[in-house]
Parts: sequence; structure tokens; C-alpha cells
Amino acid sequence: MSWKEFLNPDEDYAMEATQNTTVEDVDRVMKQESKLSRLFRGIKTLKRYTKLYEIMVMMVKDYRAGVYRQVPWFTISAIAATFIYVVSPFDLIPDFIPGLGYLDDMTFLTIVTGWIDTDLHKYLDWKLGHEDQAHDE
Repeated sequence: MSWKEFLNPDEDYAMEATQNTTVEDVDRVMKQESKLSRLFRGIKTLKRYTKLYEIMVMMVKDYRAGVYRQVPWFTISAIAATFIYVVSPFDLIPDFIPGLGYLDDMTFLTIVTGWIDTDLHKYLDWKLGHEDQAHDE
């Protein structure tokens, strides 16, 4: 497998994998939110991804609460898969290797973000509009 193939996974495979993701899988990931938060805030190389992580968590929470449902299941399960991969001890590059340990996590996060970028922007637009309405009331 070439690096290009590795960094651009097959979308059909991703669609199939996300269709097999259950609500329980998403809930299991969200129970690890504090572990994920510590990871994203504590590692210097991950700090630029902290805001992205926070947006993803807000989106999943609003989706699970039934407040925001204008998001495809693919996006929710892709976020869950990303979080599972980041906290998983089984990485392509072990996290304990200084400097390189989080490279695969960031690559995975970057790829998934590219797939769901439009949905994240739609969510942020909705969230900002929703907050503006709450302030006006």
C-alpha cells in the first residue's frame, strides 16, 4: 500500500464501516469524553486540534439530546470512530514514541475532518444562530 492510498482511505470502506456503527458505540465513546479532553489539552502537538475536538463533541451531544438532527449518521459515526482511534492503545505508531506517536492520530483526524467538514460548518452556523436566538429571548 502506498502512502497516498494510506492517507486517502477508500470512501466505500468508510461508508460501510460507519453504517455498522451503533448508537451504543457513539455513547461508549462519549463516556470517554474526559479522557479525550485531557489528551487533546495536554499534548502540545494536539493543541491546534482542541477546538475541532470541542466542536465535534458539542455536535454529538446535541445530536444525542435530539436538539440537532440535521446531520447524517455517517458524520456522527465518523466522529465516534475518530475518537475511538485516538484513545485506542493500538495505533499504527505507538503514542509513547516522542514526536511521532501522535502522527497517525492527527492524520486520521485530518482525513475524517475533510470528509465531514461541510457538516461541521452547518452545525456551527446552526449553533451560532441558536445561541443568538437564546440571547434575544
